[in-house]
Amino acid sequence: MRAVDIIIKKRDGGALSTAEIDFLIAGYTSGAIGDEQMAAWAMAVVLRGMDDRETTDLTLAMAHSGDTLDLHDIASLTVDKHSTGGIGDKTSLVLGPMLAAAGMTVAKMSGRGLGFSGGTIDKLESIPGFRAELSAEAFRAGVQRGLVIAAQSGDLAPADKKLYALRDITGTVESIPLIAASIMCKKLAAGADCIVLDVKVGDGAFMRTIEDARRLARTMVAIGNRAGRRTAALISSMAQPLGRAIGNAVEVREAIATLRGAGPADVLDLCALLGGELAVLAGQVATPEAGEALMRAVVADRRALAALRAMVAGQGGDVAVIDDPTLLASAPTTLDVLATRAGYLAAIDGAALGNAVNALGGGRNRKGDAIDHRVGLTIHARIGDVLAVGQPLVSIHAASEAAAAGVADTLLAACTIVDAPVPAPPLVLEVVREGMTR
Repeated sequence: MRAVDIIIKKRDGGALSTAEIDFLIAGYTSGAIGDEQMAAWAMAVVLRGMDDRETTDLTLAMAHSGDTLDLHDIASLTVDKHSTGGIGDKTSLVLGPMLAAAGMTVAKMSGRGLGFSGGTIDKLESIPGFRAELSAEAFRAGVQRGLVIAAQSGDLAPADKKLYALRDITGTVESIPLIAASIMCKKLAAGADCIVLDVKVGDGAFMRTIEDARRLARTMVAIGNRAGRRTAALISSMAQPLGRAIGNAVEVREAIATLRGAGPADVLDLCALLGGELAVLAGQVATPEAGEALMRAVVADRRALAALRAMVAGQGGDVAVIDDPTLLASAPTTLDVLATRAGYLAAIDGAALGNAVNALGGGRNRKGDAIDHRVGLTIHARIGDVLAVGQPLVSIHAASEAAAAGVADTLLAACTIVDAPVPAPPLVLEVVREGMTR
């Protein structure tokens, strides 16, 4: 078997066999197949696509290119959630404790942020002492407690790490099969039995159109179910940021408020819907509606807040911030961006908001960049709101007055105000389950 023959076969529109895909990924992981041939193959996939069977085979090959977790000796069933990334997306901070409080075991590996979308690990590291880099023993101890969220192991799906870096510099990122395989190989390697996917669509997300989001959701659900994992997906709107906080410490504060029953309604609503799907997949309830009710119940009686406290304590964090979120680090400067005209808020450019947080120091453009956990934004206006001149649109939390002033004009331009009323966008657009979309 030769790599060049596999490249030619895909270039000409052929479907690759399981053996051919395994050969390609094993060879690339070991270094026997070089970047130039893998780049040619990736471009062929971009142009010719892959069917569900091929995409599943690619996912499994990458999942088994390094370490895989099997937690069944300490948990009969584990659940996980993955978001494709969006502005203000702190769902893992809220949903993880909700699931654990409802009796499910959450074993989650998350990433750090890159570009305009923040990472769950960066947010959790806003909590003093919180340890995200865990040994295998510490990770398994977290599983035994019912909830662990840790930084992804470097030995998990190494083929994906190499291929993702290559795609980034060869113009081969925009391929639904390659995106889906990249996401799902890490979920499969991490050992989750049940997976719910939150596929974001809109200006503040990687998927900009509902058609692309639907294709990605359907592909990932098909991969999960073909691989023997119970999988479902929600397609949720990123027409505006999720919640009101964007940043690291500010999002942790909002997550704690949500678990206290005092957070933004859209954050709780989305987490309840995602949790409802997982509760069905895990056999906890018979219907998504019953699962949603269960999620809301564990927030109402503070069991979810207790689960967050237990996770923070177990991973070395200062639990005092759970009881008093004002103890989290705060930026020294706050500047309000005010509406310059009356009307209705028609649009919020989520990517512009995310890039503004990066400019403030709250994100990174290259791996290894240091970030300032204190900085961020608070959004005061939502699409459809009636606005008066001088009404606050966004509060900037910055390290200095100059830094805040440097992004103020960008944030004002990110908010479109019109004369006619505008309806609020829906939160969830579609649900994708095995064999169906609704």
